Parts: sequence; structure tokens; C-alpha cells
Amino acid sequence: MEETTNEILEPTNFSDQDVFTKIWTSPRKIFKYINETNYEKYFYLLLFLAGVSRGFDRASTKNMGDNLPLLTIVGFSIVLGGLLGWISFYLYAALVSWTGNWLKAEGDTKSIFRILTYGMLPSVIGTFLLIPQIAVYGNELFKSEGDITSAGLIPNLVVYSCMFLEFALAIWTIILCVIGISEVQKLSIGKSIINALLPVIVILVPIALIMLLITGIR
Repeated sequence: MEETTNEILEPTNFSDQDVFTKIWTSPRKIFKYINETNYEKYFYLLLFLAGVSRGFDRASTKNMGDNLPLLTIVGFSIVLGGLLGWISFYLYAALVSWTGNWLKAEGDTKSIFRILTYGMLPSVIGTFLLIPQIAVYGNELFKSEGDITSAGLIPNLVVYSCMFLEFALAIWTIILCVIGISEVQKLSIGKSIINALLPVIVILVPIALIMLLITGIR
């Protein structure tokens, strides 16, 4: 029988420090506390920084360094990412809430949005690991064929160590968000993974079908 998340946890009061330290080791208890108390300390700061993280991710995946100088990329990622990056998180939370209805899940858009924002903490920290990478390789990090091997042994060790830590933090972000969705929507981990993927499927499948139709017409 599939394990559910409806177990009763002892009510606990956590300090602000507890929230940001114990979320790494006891995420379910922290998410339960955040959800039941509507905890929002540093929420908007986290949201801004998560948007910045998303901005740098887009700059890298879109190879913006091929066409834009480093200062422009950094400026766009911080200003536009920080101010507008939250929109994609909110839309995703709304979709998770909507598709959750198919699984008879609980949790509204606002509560899911709040939990996802705190779940982004590892990625927010990972963004600061870009500082030494940019210091060593600058705009090369954002180019499609950027040179990120010629700086020497020690700088490369720093850069690739930061990249590895970024990857590990990104994986932990995904894990935290799945646990957070599980807690808010009262779903098992398995169903939470499904519901975390459903919004992507709901968006990508129609787009793929439209592209196939357009290609077929041509």
C-alpha cells in the first residue's frame, strides 16, 4: 500500500533561524510549520533572489553571452529576473493547484506558491556560487562555445567545484519542492512527483501538437 503523508506530527514552534537551517534536514516539519502558520519571514527577499537565480539560468541556457556584454547580462538577470522571475513561479504554483484537483489534492495557489518559494532556498544559495565563476571566466560562462578551461589549475578547480555544488543544490531544490508540494497538498511523494510534472506536460504537449500541425501543413 502506498505510503501517505497524513501522519500526525507534533505541533512545533520554530524560530526564524530554525526555518532556514532545519529545512535542510527536516524539510517536512518545516514545510508543515510554514503552511500551518502562513510563515512569510523574508518571503519577498527569497522570491526576488529566486527570480535572480532564474534570470541567470535563462542567460546561460539562451547563450546570451554570444550577443550581449557581461554587465548587460548581469543587469538583466538581477533587475528583470528579480522583479519578474516570480511570475513563472506563481503560474507554476497555479498549475500545480489546478492539476492537483485531478488527484484530489488540497492546497490553493497561494499556499503552494509560498512553499515553493522557501523550497528554492538551495538554488538561491547556488546563485552566489556564480560570483567566483564570473570572476574567473566572465562572459565566457554565458556563451554557446565559451572557453572555461584555460584559466589554470587552481581557478579551474574553484570554478568546477562551484559548478558541482550548484548542480547538487539544484537537485536538492527539486527534492525540497516535491516534499513541499506533498505536505501542502496532502499527497504521497509519488503523487507529488506526478503533480509536479503534470503542469509541464499540460503545457508542453499542446505546444508539441501545435508544432506538429504547423510542420504538417507546411
